[in-house]
Amino acid sequence: MNTALRHWKEAATVILAAGTRHKLPVDSLTRCVDKGTSTPEISGHPNLPDRFSFDYEVLLLKRSGTSGFMPNAYVFPGGIVDPSDFSSQWLDLFKSFRSSLNFGLGFVKQPPKTRPPIFSTDRKKLGSPVPGDVALRICAVRETFEESGVLLVVSKEEESILLNNNIENNRYSPSELTRITDLCDESELAKWRVLVNENPSNFIRMCRELECLPNIWALHEWGNWLTPTGVYGKQRRYDTAFYICCLQETPPHTLQDQKEIVHFKWSTPSEILHSYQAREMWIAPPQFYDLSRMCRFPSLQDLHSFSRQRASEGCEQWLPVRMVSDSCYISLLPGDELYPEEGSGQMDVTLNTDQSLDEIHQGRSALHRIVALDPYTAAAVVTITPKYKHLLPFTRSILRTSSQL
Repeated sequence: MNTALRHWKEAATVILAAGTRHKLPVDSLTRCVDKGTSTPEISGHPNLPDRFSFDYEVLLLKRSGTSGFMPNAYVFPGGIVDPSDFSSQWLDLFKSFRSSLNFGLGFVKQPPKTRPPIFSTDRKKLGSPVPGDVALRICAVRETFEESGVLLVVSKEEESILLNNNIENNRYSPSELTRITDLCDESELAKWRVLVNENPSNFIRMCRELECLPNIWALHEWGNWLTPTGVYGKQRRYDTAFYICCLQETPPHTLQDQKEIVHFKWSTPSEILHSYQAREMWIAPPQFYDLSRMCRFPSLQDLHSFSRQRASEGCEQWLPVRMVSDSCYISLLPGDELYPEEGSGQMDVTLNTDQSLDEIHQGRSALHRIVALDPYTAAAVVTITPKYKHLLPFTRSILRTSSQL
């Protein structure tokens, strides 16, 4: 699909969580889940749950140092939409689901006029018979396979089960955690991975020959982030759909592609954030924010149940607006008092201030921002109620006040 007129490329990413073998401590939910708001108070120490409080790990992939976009960053698996993701050839593979709304994905309660453009765009007018939400999920599954080797597909047998369970009326998918389907041996799968990396359209061919479908029903809508202007250059902006998928198995066989991705890491949300704060790895603001959200759920089953139920509510597009002072860098998000009213994907705004960090926060009742003293010292500061029944980030501020800097 041609998105050049929008000045950014469409992409999709998956927050992939997999169960671990160790048992969750009985009191972990009490210790980890804080139902209060993320206050603007700024303390000197992080307040993250212990890594052993979680019974699951999340997959992050380290981008190559030669990448033109976020080199050396740890990111969720995913990538740019390819025209083949919107190919009419998918209609034949998904023929059993074509009579169901959005190929069995069902509906989203959010009014169409408030849906982010990436989800609300009429793809038929752009020449594709494949609904946008379906194609974006195909992209997410394909890119996850290319980058990590983890393949999220449904076999013919599982396809029948999904149809019999009437998934359209069951909030996108059965309540069970997703299983990795063994379609063939590792050597054959490796050959297909090479072919798909060479040409994304080979993903259609692979699904046809292996008699499987991308498991679009295992992916639950989580959010939508749009790259700010002027950060990575006009040619490095991405409108990215975020999905979450919870796997029943312990972390599956994973192997980086040694091209775009040079290393992979399965860790708990808390462990990743601790490593980030210790400057052992760098994560971008979307990863920081969403991992902080996940810290509210130490149980994989609870995370799965929440994301599955919440997905039908929809989401809003988040375009961070930069606010720069001598002492800090702030990413303003929708709902913050200082977020420009004309906020849109075309907006090219950088707000500059000579105020201190204390003064920036003072007297503000509606805060929704990520405050950073440097690339590794960040804090989510949120006092608003999240839209679409979403989560507040768990972590408190780890910054010192400006008087302590």
